[in-house]
Amino acid sequence: MFDLTGRVAVISGASSGLGSQMAKGFAKQGADLVIMARRLEKLETLAEEIRAEGVKCLPLKCDVTDSAQVDEAAKKAEEEFGKIDILVNCAGSAKNAGVLNMTNDEWDFTIDADMTSVFYVTRAFGNIMKKNNYGRIINIASMYGLVGNTALDTVAYHTSKGGVVNFTRAVAAELAKYNITCNAICPGYFDTELTHSTLITEEFTAYMKATVPVGRYGYAGELNPGAIFLASDEAAYVTGVILPIDGGYTCV
Repeated sequence: MFDLTGRVAVISGASSGLGSQMAKGFAKQGADLVIMARRLEKLETLAEEIRAEGVKCLPLKCDVTDSAQVDEAAKKAEEEFGKIDILVNCAGSAKNAGVLNMTNDEWDFTIDADMTSVFYVTRAFGNIMKKNNYGRIINIASMYGLVGNTALDTVAYHTSKGGVVNFTRAVAAELAKYNITCNAICPGYFDTELTHSTLITEEFTAYMKATVPVGRYGYAGELNPGAIFLASDEAAYVTGVILPIDGGYTCV
């Protein structure tokens, strides 16, 4: 089960963190990869690791907040592989501030990086999937797209990820007729390049232990099984699902 041999998977935000981890996980399942991010040198290094698994890998420099760059990346990917079977929207960033003091620029940056980019990438690669009447779209949202929090003021991030959650449902309903599923994963606290400086603080660690039933941060690779399942043929009847992988944060 969950063999992805012969499938072509696109992962945005693949140069580090969860995107890099999922790219390696998909490669181990036999998928060929298109990896996208702004930092090409990191993608090239990751591509070598992926090719060592015996699969193909195309690294593409792409700023997913630029629709022209996204469309060009989709064109190159289709030229290379002839199809796209799986898309993982993992790219994102955020400026953290509360609703009373967040600037317009901080708001716009976060919404563009975490929500508008998902639209651009889904539109570009979804149109390729439509041609082949097959697709698996997986959006990486956040548990903060489902609930609030009292540890950190980050209103734009909550808003953008909540938007991704309902974008997922809308796309699932729209694209089902093309044999394309669309689901979202809502990660909890994972130690990545973007989150490390916050998570290692004594205050945030104490908050995590008080609010996450499992009592720890997510380990590297623990997002992969959920993504691999949703990307598989076995998940053909699963669409519009919002899957928290958060150690229980959203269940209490």
